Amino acid sequence: MIAIRETDEKEWMRDELRPKRRREAVFFYTAMCGTCKVAERMLEVAEATGGVVPISKINIHFAPHLRSAWQIASVPCLVLLKDGEPDQIVYSMESVGNLYRLLQAQGGT
Repeated sequence: MIAIRETDEKEWMRDELRPKRRREAVFFYTAMCGTCKVAERMLEVAEATGGVVPISKINIHFAPHLRSAWQIASVPCLVLLKDGEPDQIVYSMESVGNLYRLLQAQGGT
């Protein structure tokens, strides 16, 4: 199974490829959140099927700027980005199939 690339807020914000990516997703979690672990596993399965946008994960405790700017209310949270800006914020992961459709619907990179 492919692990989702973990990053931190500073690294994510200075990523040189960011302006070139039209679409991507950022998964926010906390280490002690059981629901986050389930959601992450579901995202890993969706990612392993291929044809989805790049996914990064960031511990919300270490992302005060993004948390505030994007008004993230709780975790787990999946932020779908279009041209570097939030396009959709998802709190209920529902199923692997649903996540796959959301990530695939975003188009390529």
